[in-house]
Amino acid sequence: MTPPEQAVWHVVHSKPKCEHLAALAAAELPGVETYCPRIRFQRATRRGSVWFVEALFPGYFFARFVPAVSLRAVRHARQVIRVVEFGGCPAPVPDSVMAVLREEMQGADIREIPAGLSPGDEVELTAGPMRGLRGIVDSVRNGTQRVRILMEFLGRDNLVEVDAAKVIGGEVPRNRLAARG
Repeated sequence: MTPPEQAVWHVVHSKPKCEHLAALAAAELPGVETYCPRIRFQRATRRGSVWFVEALFPGYFFARFVPAVSLRAVRHARQVIRVVEFGGCPAPVPDSVMAVLREEMQGADIREIPAGLSPGDEVELTAGPMRGLRGIVDSVRNGTQRVRILMEFLGRDNLVEVDAAKVIGGEVPRNRLAARG
């Protein structure tokens, strides 16, 4: 059990898509340190390729504070829903877990995840005469500019090569972070 006067890390639940704002609000409180790891990635959309920034843990961030002193203030900070508890007590996060997380994030608050489609990814075409059809990536050509997709249309399987920016799909960026470390 942690002595009550020692600051420890906790998981804080925030309003959706407001993790970084809640972390900023909590960080303004005296004696509170926050960490909100986020990822930046590029995704093909119907408008073309767009950059996104999202929380690594959607709806959550980490706050280090002395529960006896700052728990009530953190609970009532802007955009905060609650401090995660087990059995009515705030659940501490070990410093070792936070160290591993910061190492995985390469010491940054926002880590860029390289874009990419991989063979086997399920995708949907967003432009051209086959817009809306789905297929499986067979191979990536010319770096990441073109992809070859196996699609079923006209009653048979066909290989189609298209611009990578004209497909939606691929691996979830959070999974790429874990896989590539």
